[in-house]
Amino acid sequence: MFRLSQYMHELVEPTPVGPRRDLPGPVVIWNLIRRCNLTCKHCYSISADTNFPGELNTAQVFSVMDDLKAARVPVLILSGGEPLLRPDIFEIAHRAKAMGFYTALSSNGTLITEANIERIAAVDFNYVGVSLDGIADTHDRFRRKAGAFDESLAGIRMCRDLGVKVGVRFTMTQDNAEDLPRLLQLTADERIDRFYFSHLNYAGRGNKNRKDDAQHQLTRWAMDLLFETCWQDVQDGRVREFTTGNNDADGVYFLKWVAARFPDKAEHIRAKLVQWGGNASGVNVANIDNLGKVHPDTMWWHHTLGNVKERPFGEIWADTTDPLMAGLKARPRQVKGRCGGCAHFDICGGNTRVRAQQLTGDAWQEDPACYLDDDEIGLAADARGERLGVTPYPRRVA
Repeated sequence: MFRLSQYMHELVEPTPVGPRRDLPGPVVIWNLIRRCNLTCKHCYSISADTNFPGELNTAQVFSVMDDLKAARVPVLILSGGEPLLRPDIFEIAHRAKAMGFYTALSSNGTLITEANIERIAAVDFNYVGVSLDGIADTHDRFRRKAGAFDESLAGIRMCRDLGVKVGVRFTMTQDNAEDLPRLLQLTADERIDRFYFSHLNYAGRGNKNRKDDAQHQLTRWAMDLLFETCWQDVQDGRVREFTTGNNDADGVYFLKWVAARFPDKAEHIRAKLVQWGGNASGVNVANIDNLGKVHPDTMWWHHTLGNVKERPFGEIWADTTDPLMAGLKARPRQVKGRCGGCAHFDICGGNTRVRAQQLTGDAWQEDPACYLDDDEIGLAADARGERLGVTPYPRRVA
Protein backbone atom coordinates (compact mmCIF):
# COMPACT_ATOMS: atom_id res chain seq x y z
CA MET A 1 0.00 0.00 0.00
CA PHE A 2 1.26 3.46 -0.96
CA ARG A 3 0.19 6.06 1.60
CA LEU A 4 0.01 9.07 -0.69
CA SER A 5 -1.20 11.53 1.94
CA GLN A 6 1.74 10.68 4.19
CA TYR A 7 4.24 11.63 1.50
CA MET A 8 2.31 14.75 0.52
CA HIS A 9 2.62 15.94 4.11
CA GLU A 10 6.37 15.31 3.91
CA LEU A 11 6.46 18.18 1.40
CA VAL A 12 5.10 20.51 4.08
CA GLU A 13 6.49 19.05 7.29
CA PRO A 14 9.44 16.75 6.52
CA THR A 15 10.35 14.10 9.07
CA PRO A 16 13.74 12.44 9.64
CA VAL A 17 14.70 9.63 7.28
CA GLY A 18 15.36 6.29 8.92
CA PRO A 19 16.16 2.73 7.84
CA ARG A 20 13.51 0.49 6.36
CA ARG A 21 11.81 -1.42 9.14
CA ASP A 22 9.43 -4.33 8.74
CA LEU A 23 6.42 -4.70 11.00
CA PRO A 24 6.81 -7.12 13.95
CA GLY A 25 4.28 -9.31 12.18
CA PRO A 26 2.30 -8.92 8.96
CA VAL A 27 -0.98 -7.12 8.47
CA VAL A 28 -3.45 -9.99 8.05
CA ILE A 29 -6.35 -9.71 5.65
CA TRP A 30 -8.70 -12.46 6.79
CA ASN A 31 -11.44 -13.72 4.48
CA LEU A 32 -13.63 -15.05 7.26
CA ILE A 33 -16.38 -16.08 4.87
CA ARG A 34 -16.59 -16.59 1.13
CA ARG A 35 -20.33 -16.12 0.87
CA CYS A 36 -21.42 -12.77 -0.54
CA ASN A 37 -24.73 -11.23 -1.52
CA LEU A 38 -23.07 -9.79 -4.67
CA THR A 39 -21.08 -11.27 -7.58
CA CYS A 40 -18.71 -8.44 -8.42
CA LYS A 41 -16.87 -8.44 -11.71
CA HIS A 42 -13.36 -8.11 -10.23
CA CYS A 43 -13.78 -10.29 -7.11
CA TYR A 44 -10.49 -12.00 -6.27
CA SER A 45 -12.20 -14.63 -4.07
CA ILE A 46 -14.84 -15.51 -6.73
CA SER A 47 -17.55 -15.41 -4.08
CA ALA A 48 -21.22 -16.29 -4.47
CA ASP A 49 -24.40 -16.18 -2.41
CA THR A 50 -24.06 -19.72 -1.13
CA ASN A 51 -22.45 -21.45 1.82
CA PHE A 52 -18.94 -22.83 1.34
CA PRO A 53 -18.11 -25.97 3.37
CA GLY A 54 -15.02 -26.18 5.54
CA GLU A 55 -14.94 -22.63 6.85
CA LEU A 56 -13.57 -21.99 10.32
CA ASN A 57 -16.12 -21.96 13.14
CA THR A 58 -16.06 -19.45 15.96
CA ALA A 59 -13.86 -21.54 18.26
CA GLN A 60 -11.35 -22.12 15.46
CA VAL A 61 -11.29 -18.40 14.62
CA PHE A 62 -10.60 -17.55 18.25
CA SER A 63 -7.78 -20.11 18.41
CA VAL A 64 -6.20 -18.64 15.27
CA MET A 65 -6.49 -15.15 16.75
CA ASP A 66 -4.41 -16.35 19.70
CA ASP A 67 -1.80 -17.64 17.23
CA LEU A 68 -1.83 -14.33 15.36
CA LYS A 69 -1.24 -12.45 18.58
CA ALA A 70 1.68 -14.75 19.38
CA ALA A 71 3.07 -14.00 15.88
CA ARG A 72 2.91 -10.27 16.73
CA VAL A 73 0.36 -9.48 14.04
CA PRO A 74 -0.65 -5.83 14.58
CA VAL A 75 -3.62 -5.50 12.21
CA LEU A 76 -6.63 -7.66 11.35
CA ILE A 77 -8.75 -6.74 8.35
CA LEU A 78 -11.96 -8.76 8.56
CA SER A 79 -13.07 -9.44 5.02
CA GLY A 80 -15.01 -11.89 2.85
CA GLY A 81 -17.08 -12.49 0.73
CA GLU A 82 -19.19 -10.20 2.81
CA PRO A 83 -18.08 -10.49 6.45
CA LEU A 84 -21.40 -9.14 7.74
CA LEU A 85 -22.98 -12.41 6.59
CA ARG A 86 -21.13 -14.27 9.35
CA PRO A 87 -23.49 -14.61 12.35
CA ASP A 88 -20.52 -14.30 14.71
CA ILE A 89 -18.86 -11.30 13.05
CA PHE A 90 -19.50 -8.96 15.97
CA GLU A 91 -18.28 -11.53 18.48
CA ILE A 92 -15.08 -11.92 16.44
CA ALA A 93 -14.64 -8.16 16.02
CA HIS A 94 -15.13 -7.41 19.73
CA ARG A 95 -12.56 -10.05 20.63
CA ALA A 96 -10.09 -8.65 18.11
CA LYS A 97 -10.40 -5.20 19.64
CA ALA A 98 -10.08 -6.57 23.16
CA MET A 99 -6.88 -8.36 22.16
CA GLY A 100 -5.40 -5.08 20.97
CA PHE A 101 -5.48 -5.61 17.22
CA TYR A 102 -6.04 -2.65 14.93
CA THR A 103 -9.35 -3.98 13.60
CA ALA A 104 -10.87 -3.08 10.25
CA LEU A 105 -13.98 -4.24 8.42
CA SER A 106 -13.96 -4.68 4.65
CA SER A 107 -17.53 -4.64 3.32
CA ASN A 108 -19.50 -3.99 0.16
CA GLY A 109 -21.68 -1.72 2.28
CA THR A 110 -25.08 -3.03 1.19
CA LEU A 111 -25.59 -4.85 4.49
CA ILE A 112 -24.72 -1.88 6.69
CA THR A 113 -28.27 -0.94 7.70
CA GLU A 114 -30.32 0.62 10.45
CA ALA A 115 -30.65 -2.90 11.88
CA ASN A 116 -26.94 -3.31 12.61
CA ILE A 117 -25.27 0.11 12.49
CA GLU A 118 -25.38 0.48 16.28
CA ARG A 119 -23.60 -2.87 16.64
CA ILE A 120 -20.99 -1.80 14.09
CA ALA A 121 -20.40 1.43 15.98
CA ALA A 122 -20.22 -0.44 19.30
CA VAL A 123 -17.28 -2.53 18.04
CA ASP A 124 -15.33 0.71 17.58
CA PHE A 125 -13.68 -0.51 14.38
CA ASN A 126 -10.53 1.41 13.61
CA TYR A 127 -11.67 1.58 10.02
CA VAL A 128 -14.54 0.42 7.80
CA GLY A 129 -13.80 0.20 4.07
CA VAL A 130 -16.60 0.09 1.51
CA SER A 131 -16.05 -0.60 -2.19
CA LEU A 132 -17.57 1.69 -4.80
CA ASP A 133 -16.91 1.05 -8.49
CA GLY A 134 -18.34 4.29 -9.76
CA ILE A 135 -21.43 6.43 -9.46
CA ALA A 136 -24.94 4.91 -9.57
CA ASP A 137 -25.37 2.78 -12.71
CA THR A 138 -21.64 2.16 -13.16
CA HIS A 139 -21.35 0.72 -9.66
CA ASP A 140 -24.52 -1.32 -10.05
CA ARG A 141 -23.25 -2.80 -13.31
CA PHE A 142 -19.97 -3.88 -11.71
CA ARG A 143 -21.78 -5.22 -8.65
CA ARG A 144 -24.44 -6.88 -10.80
CA LYS A 145 -27.25 -5.59 -8.62
CA ALA A 146 -29.63 -2.70 -9.25
CA GLY A 147 -29.66 -0.28 -6.33
CA ALA A 148 -26.35 -1.49 -4.89
CA PHE A 149 -24.81 2.00 -5.08
CA ASP A 150 -27.61 3.60 -3.07
CA GLU A 151 -27.42 0.86 -0.46
CA SER A 152 -23.65 1.13 -0.11
CA LEU A 153 -23.70 4.92 0.09
CA ALA A 154 -26.42 4.74 2.75
CA GLY A 155 -24.17 2.41 4.76
CA ILE A 156 -21.22 4.77 4.41
CA ARG A 157 -23.31 7.68 5.60
CA MET A 158 -24.55 5.75 8.64
CA CYS A 159 -20.97 4.93 9.63
CA ARG A 160 -19.90 8.54 9.16
CA ASP A 161 -22.82 9.91 11.17
CA LEU A 162 -21.99 7.67 14.13
CA GLY A 163 -18.33 8.66 14.10
CA VAL A 164 -17.00 5.43 12.55
CA LYS A 165 -13.94 6.10 10.36
CA VAL A 166 -15.09 5.03 6.92
CA GLY A 167 -13.50 5.06 3.49
CA VAL A 168 -14.22 4.31 -0.15
CA ARG A 169 -12.25 1.70 -2.12
CA PHE A 170 -12.19 2.01 -5.91
CA THR A 171 -10.70 -0.50 -8.37
CA MET A 172 -10.16 1.16 -11.74
CA THR A 173 -10.61 -0.43 -15.14
CA GLN A 174 -11.34 1.18 -18.50
CA ASP A 175 -15.03 0.56 -17.89
CA ASN A 176 -15.27 2.79 -14.82
CA ALA A 177 -12.33 5.20 -15.07
CA GLU A 178 -14.51 8.08 -16.19
CA ASP A 179 -16.27 7.96 -12.81
CA LEU A 180 -13.09 8.64 -10.83
CA PRO A 181 -13.44 12.46 -10.75
CA ARG A 182 -17.03 12.17 -9.51
CA LEU A 183 -16.06 9.63 -6.87
CA LEU A 184 -13.36 11.96 -5.58
CA GLN A 185 -15.89 14.76 -5.45
CA LEU A 186 -18.34 12.46 -3.67
CA THR A 187 -15.86 11.69 -0.91
CA ALA A 188 -15.29 15.41 -0.43
CA ASP A 189 -19.00 16.30 -0.46
CA GLU A 190 -19.90 13.45 1.90
CA ARG A 191 -16.98 14.13 4.25
CA ILE A 192 -15.68 10.59 3.83
CA ASP A 193 -12.43 9.96 5.70
CA ARG A 194 -10.44 7.97 3.19
CA PHE A 195 -10.11 7.14 -0.51
CA TYR A 196 -8.29 3.99 -1.53
CA PHE A 197 -7.42 3.61 -5.20
CA SER A 198 -6.73 0.03 -6.25
CA HIS A 199 -5.10 -0.95 -9.51
CA LEU A 200 -6.66 -4.04 -11.09
CA ASN A 201 -4.75 -7.15 -10.10
CA TYR A 202 -4.79 -10.38 -12.09
CA ALA A 203 -6.43 -12.71 -9.60
CA GLY A 204 -9.87 -14.30 -9.27
CA ARG A 205 -12.39 -12.53 -11.46
CA GLY A 206 -9.79 -9.77 -11.80
CA ASN A 207 -7.62 -12.26 -13.67
CA LYS A 208 -10.47 -13.33 -15.94
CA ASN A 209 -11.18 -9.68 -16.74
CA ARG A 210 -7.61 -8.46 -17.11
CA LYS A 211 -8.28 -7.58 -20.74
CA ASP A 212 -10.24 -4.67 -19.25
CA ASP A 213 -7.25 -3.37 -17.26
CA ALA A 214 -6.63 0.32 -17.77
CA GLN A 215 -3.94 1.17 -20.27
CA HIS A 216 -0.79 2.79 -18.97
CA GLN A 217 -1.73 6.28 -20.12
CA LEU A 218 -5.09 6.00 -18.38
CA THR A 219 -3.34 4.92 -15.21
CA ARG A 220 -1.06 7.95 -15.40
CA TRP A 221 -4.08 10.21 -15.86
CA ALA A 222 -5.69 8.71 -12.76
CA MET A 223 -2.56 9.10 -10.67
CA ASP A 224 -2.10 12.71 -11.79
CA LEU A 225 -5.68 13.40 -10.71
CA LEU A 226 -5.11 11.75 -7.33
CA PHE A 227 -1.88 13.67 -6.76
CA GLU A 228 -3.46 17.03 -7.57
CA THR A 229 -6.57 16.28 -5.49
CA CYS A 230 -4.52 15.16 -2.51
CA TRP A 231 -2.19 18.15 -2.75
CA GLN A 232 -5.17 20.50 -2.87
CA ASP A 233 -6.51 18.84 0.29
CA VAL A 234 -3.18 19.40 2.03
CA GLN A 235 -3.19 23.05 1.03
CA ASP A 236 -6.79 23.48 2.16
CA GLY A 237 -6.24 21.75 5.48
CA ARG A 238 -8.62 18.87 4.76
CA VAL A 239 -8.02 15.57 6.55
CA ARG A 240 -9.15 13.19 3.79
CA GLU A 241 -6.63 10.36 3.46
CA PHE A 242 -5.48 8.97 0.09
CA THR A 243 -3.84 5.60 -0.42
CA THR A 244 -3.21 3.39 -3.44
CA GLY A 245 -2.64 -0.33 -3.77
CA ASN A 246 -1.60 -3.16 -6.10
CA ASN A 247 0.92 -1.10 -8.06
CA ASP A 248 4.04 0.00 -6.21
CA ALA A 249 5.21 1.94 -9.25
CA ASP A 250 2.95 4.64 -7.80
CA GLY A 251 5.79 5.63 -5.48
CA VAL A 252 8.19 6.15 -8.37
CA TYR A 253 5.60 8.07 -10.37
CA PHE A 254 4.97 10.28 -7.33
CA LEU A 255 8.69 11.00 -7.14
CA LYS A 256 8.54 12.17 -10.77
CA TRP A 257 5.61 14.43 -9.84
CA VAL A 258 7.55 15.89 -6.91
CA ALA A 259 10.66 16.45 -9.02
CA ALA A 260 8.61 18.42 -11.54
CA ARG A 261 6.66 20.45 -8.97
CA PHE A 262 9.05 20.74 -6.02
CA PRO A 263 12.56 19.89 -7.23
CA ASP A 264 14.11 21.02 -3.96
CA LYS A 265 12.05 18.36 -2.13
CA ALA A 266 12.80 15.45 -4.47
CA GLU A 267 15.89 14.16 -2.66
CA HIS A 268 14.06 13.99 0.67
CA ILE A 269 10.99 12.33 -0.84
CA ARG A 270 13.14 9.75 -2.59
CA ALA A 271 14.83 8.88 0.70
CA LYS A 272 11.45 8.49 2.40
CA LEU A 273 10.20 6.27 -0.45
CA VAL A 274 13.28 4.06 -0.17
CA GLN A 275 12.54 3.82 3.54
CA TRP A 276 9.08 2.52 2.57
CA GLY A 277 10.55 0.02 0.09
CA GLY A 278 7.48 -0.85 -1.96
CA ASN A 279 5.83 -4.23 -2.30
CA ALA A 280 5.40 -6.11 0.98
CA SER A 281 3.62 -9.32 -0.08
CA GLY A 282 4.93 -12.24 1.96
CA VAL A 283 6.65 -9.88 4.38
CA ASN A 284 4.36 -7.24 5.88
CA VAL A 285 1.10 -8.42 4.30
CA ALA A 286 -0.53 -11.84 4.70
CA ASN A 287 -3.85 -13.44 3.86
CA ILE A 288 -5.90 -16.19 5.48
CA ASP A 289 -8.77 -17.43 3.34
CA ASN A 290 -12.12 -18.77 4.45
CA LEU A 291 -10.80 -22.34 4.73
CA GLY A 292 -7.80 -21.33 6.83
CA LYS A 293 -5.26 -21.48 4.02
CA VAL A 294 -2.45 -18.92 4.29
CA HIS A 295 -1.32 -16.95 1.22
CA PRO A 296 1.38 -14.27 0.64
CA ASP A 297 -1.44 -11.76 0.09
CA THR A 298 -5.05 -11.76 -1.09
CA MET A 299 -4.11 -12.06 -4.76
CA TRP A 300 -2.23 -15.35 -4.26
CA TRP A 301 -5.19 -17.65 -3.58
CA HIS A 302 -3.80 -20.09 -6.13
CA HIS A 303 -0.66 -20.53 -3.98
CA THR A 304 -1.07 -21.93 -0.46
CA LEU A 305 1.67 -21.80 2.17
CA GLY A 306 -0.11 -23.89 4.80
CA ASN A 307 -3.33 -24.07 6.80
CA VAL A 308 -3.96 -22.57 10.24
CA LYS A 309 -6.09 -25.61 11.08
CA GLU A 310 -2.93 -27.69 10.91
CA ARG A 311 -0.05 -25.38 11.90
CA PRO A 312 0.20 -22.12 13.85
CA PHE A 313 0.19 -19.05 11.63
CA GLY A 314 3.59 -17.85 12.85
CA GLU A 315 5.20 -21.16 11.93
CA ILE A 316 3.70 -21.06 8.44
CA TRP A 317 4.71 -17.43 7.90
CA ALA A 318 8.31 -17.95 8.91
CA ASP A 319 8.76 -21.04 6.72
CA THR A 320 10.92 -20.19 3.71
CA THR A 321 11.16 -23.74 2.37
CA ASP A 322 8.44 -22.61 -0.01
CA PRO A 323 10.34 -21.12 -3.00
CA LEU A 324 7.84 -18.28 -3.44
CA MET A 325 8.12 -17.19 0.18
CA ALA A 326 11.89 -17.47 0.06
CA GLY A 327 11.90 -15.20 -2.98
CA LEU A 328 9.44 -12.70 -1.53
CA LYS A 329 11.39 -12.40 1.72
CA ALA A 330 14.77 -12.07 -0.03
CA ARG A 331 16.48 -8.69 0.17
CA PRO A 332 16.73 -7.68 -2.55
CA ARG A 333 14.27 -9.76 -4.51
CA GLN A 334 15.76 -11.33 -7.59
CA VAL A 335 13.52 -10.06 -10.38
CA LYS A 336 13.97 -10.04 -14.14
CA GLY A 337 13.27 -7.91 -17.19
CA ARG A 338 12.53 -4.22 -16.79
CA CYS A 339 12.02 -4.61 -13.04
CA GLY A 340 15.49 -6.11 -12.66
CA GLY A 341 17.09 -3.20 -14.50
CA CYS A 342 15.02 -0.42 -12.94
CA ALA A 343 16.95 2.41 -11.31
CA HIS A 344 14.13 2.78 -8.77
CA PHE A 345 13.91 -0.85 -7.69
CA ASP A 346 14.76 0.26 -4.14
CA ILE A 347 11.51 2.25 -4.07
CA CYS A 348 8.94 -0.20 -5.44
CA GLY A 349 10.67 -3.52 -4.64
CA GLY A 350 9.82 -5.05 -8.00
CA ASN A 351 6.10 -4.27 -7.76
CA THR A 352 3.37 -6.92 -7.73
CA ARG A 353 4.73 -10.40 -8.43
CA VAL A 354 1.35 -12.05 -8.96
CA ARG A 355 0.73 -10.15 -12.22
CA ALA A 356 4.01 -11.43 -13.64
CA GLN A 357 3.16 -14.95 -12.52
CA GLN A 358 -0.34 -14.86 -13.98
CA LEU A 359 0.86 -13.56 -17.32
CA THR A 360 4.09 -15.54 -17.79
CA GLY A 361 4.07 -18.36 -15.25
CA ASP A 362 7.21 -16.83 -13.70
CA ALA A 363 6.71 -14.82 -10.51
CA TRP A 364 10.07 -13.11 -10.98
CA GLN A 365 9.46 -11.68 -14.43
CA GLU A 366 8.80 -7.96 -14.87
CA ASP A 367 5.45 -6.60 -13.71
CA PRO A 368 3.43 -5.88 -16.88
CA ALA A 369 1.43 -3.17 -15.10
CA CYS A 370 4.38 -0.85 -14.54
CA TYR A 371 3.20 2.28 -16.35
CA LEU A 372 6.58 4.07 -16.37
CA ASP A 373 8.55 4.19 -19.60
CA ASP A 374 12.15 3.04 -20.07
CA ASP A 375 13.60 6.53 -19.66
CA GLU A 376 11.66 7.14 -16.44
CA ILE A 377 13.04 4.02 -14.80
CA GLY A 378 16.57 4.66 -16.09
CA LEU A 379 16.71 1.43 -18.05
CA ALA A 380 20.01 0.90 -19.83
CA ALA A 381 19.90 0.77 -23.62
CA ASP A 382 20.95 -2.88 -23.78
CA ALA A 383 18.14 -3.87 -21.38
CA ARG A 384 15.35 -2.39 -23.47
CA GLY A 385 13.02 -4.49 -25.56
CA GLU A 386 9.41 -5.44 -26.04
CA ARG A 387 7.44 -5.01 -22.84
CA LEU A 388 5.15 -7.58 -21.33
CA GLY A 389 1.59 -6.36 -21.30
CA VAL A 390 -2.06 -6.94 -21.98
CA THR A 391 -4.24 -5.73 -24.83
CA PRO A 392 -7.25 -3.96 -23.33
CA TYR A 393 -10.40 -2.90 -25.08
CA PRO A 394 -9.95 0.50 -26.78
CA ARG A 395 -11.69 2.94 -24.47
CA ARG A 396 -10.77 6.39 -23.33
CA VAL A 397 -11.81 8.91 -20.75
CA ALA A 398 -14.03 11.66 -22.12
